[in-house]
Amino acid sequence: MIPGMKETHPKKYPSLVYANEGGEIIDLPDLAMAGRSGRSFRLPELSELIPLPEGSELFMLPDRVPVGIDPLSGHPVALKCDPGGSGRIAAVAAFMAPAYTSLYTAAFQKEGRDARVLPLFAYSAVGWLNGRFWVAAFRADPDERQDAGNFDVRIIRSRTRRMLKRYSENRLVRHLGHCCLTYGCPAARNYFMGRWEAPLPTSPACNASCVGCISLQPSGCCPSTQDRISFVPTPEEIAGVALPHIRRAERPVVSFGQGCEGEPLMQAATIEKAIRLIRRATSRGTINLNSNASMPDRIERLACAGLDSVRVSLSSAQKRHYTLYYRPMGYAFDDVLESIRVMKRKGRFVSLNYFILPGVTDDPAEAAAFHDLVEDCRPDFIQLRNLNMDPDWYLSVIRYRRRSEPAGIGRWLADLKCAFPWLRFGYFNPYLGKDA
Repeated sequence: MIPGMKETHPKKYPSLVYANEGGEIIDLPDLAMAGRSGRSFRLPELSELIPLPEGSELFMLPDRVPVGIDPLSGHPVALKCDPGGSGRIAAVAAFMAPAYTSLYTAAFQKEGRDARVLPLFAYSAVGWLNGRFWVAAFRADPDERQDAGNFDVRIIRSRTRRMLKRYSENRLVRHLGHCCLTYGCPAARNYFMGRWEAPLPTSPACNASCVGCISLQPSGCCPSTQDRISFVPTPEEIAGVALPHIRRAERPVVSFGQGCEGEPLMQAATIEKAIRLIRRATSRGTINLNSNASMPDRIERLACAGLDSVRVSLSSAQKRHYTLYYRPMGYAFDDVLESIRVMKRKGRFVSLNYFILPGVTDDPAEAAAFHDLVEDCRPDFIQLRNLNMDPDWYLSVIRYRRRSEPAGIGRWLADLKCAFPWLRFGYFNPYLGKDA
């Protein structure tokens, strides 16, 4: 839990929940909810459970039955049929609202080898107690920029349509309008509401073939959650989005590198020109780049042009695991580390967008590698982002083998804070202005 933030915890263990054949979610008081860490099932501590955050969603998991904990034996038990006799059942998981980080993934058991791969979401453990759902998680960032209560769909749609008419010649504005109205992208919504962080997608191409890419997947895999941008906006189009936002928004951030694009460094020349246009007009706001950080020379050019911060995407601090997930084309893990060093030498801000998967992130070997990376590269900020991917698929992709017991995400985080007291933690790209 973030210091100074209050959480509510239950007095006893929530029950296992499952979905029946009709899609109804039912609780079973005979079994306590379980959480999953790697390939192991555990009973979460009461202090690890919080009410399901507003704006979260519940998913039923096809071809998977739920696993709970027998309160008498303490052992995990797979629930393979509906006690109510309605037919087949499915496990249930929570896809949590932004700013929350999972402590355990949903506990389930696959039904056969032909189980379908789950879509590209994060699957958090969830249970039921006293008329509400509970999840094994904590709030990683107090920033409210993507809280559900800040989004009135009627107002957002009205303002989006108004701006689409006003900037009808700007292709980037039109693309963001599609993201806002079709996908409900929180960043696009905030852009049209004129507040906080605005997205600047730029690149249709990528130099990695990430297994869990959310904007491009091969046919027959799992569907992408959004369409990738199909054009490269001009520097003027980019500045046409960024400048009005920086001038009117509170704590303004504009970010290249979004879920609806490839790798922005592939369009570094365009981005460099856009940054110079923005910085000629104003020194206000934070210009950020979300990136795989694959090209240190291009990172350096952008820093010289006025880039304030970079958020480096990182699934693992271990070279082998990183390479198996990202499948880089024309770059290596060492280039990523050098890009971080380049930004630090330039006096710029570096965040690590670190994908959290309980049982893997807190594995002792991964934790040691991450400590070494932080010690070597000295990033400023860690964004605790849940891995949006079928956990079994990910374990298979990185050929994961557990050699010792994971510490638990809570213990892992506490150890990091102790080892690196200067390191900051959160979920969103921070605003870096003097009034931050």
